[in-house]
Amino acid sequence: MPLLKWFTLAWIKKPFKKLSSQKPFASLFQNSIERQTMPETKKFYEEGLRFECQGSGKCCTSHGEFGHVFLTLEDRKRFAKVLDMRVSEFTKKYCDKLGPIWKLREEPGNPDCVFLKNKKCTVYEGRPTQCRTWPFWPEVMNAKSWKTEVANFCPGVGKGKLWSKEEIEKTMAIETASEKALGT
Repeated sequence: MPLLKWFTLAWIKKPFKKLSSQKPFASLFQNSIERQTMPETKKFYEEGLRFECQGSGKCCTSHGEFGHVFLTLEDRKRFAKVLDMRVSEFTKKYCDKLGPIWKLREEPGNPDCVFLKNKKCTVYEGRPTQCRTWPFWPEVMNAKSWKTEVANFCPGVGKGKLWSKEEIEKTMAIETASEKALGT
């Protein structure tokens, strides 16, 4: 499971397509309503999780067609500041658009992030939210995904700092807000 987002971009395309069969409005919220009335189950990270980056660089390498580093305007501003350039210059030099969303440009034939050199991020202080929030992404914060997609991939899992449930959920909220800001 690379840090570079692996999921398909179907969710980007959905707002631009007219769906042929739409559910009645009330049914869209049914699962939400049911979750509110059901007792909350204990989260697998209730007692916290240990994680400390080991500098392997594995998360900075694309692993197939789903490897993208998506960027918000704030991400591009942060990069530009660290690189001492205007946001427009950074965007022109290092970014491509995928639908309405900006992403880091990839070098043909090289699966590594353009800022990865000798397994180290050369713009660490400017890295985007997607990188800052790894491995606490909402889509992998269930026991099965954590074990199969994160712990088996990332050598930092189980090492270093014990992240509390509150810290993990705050990090997940930051990632979620960033994903909502994509396309800006």
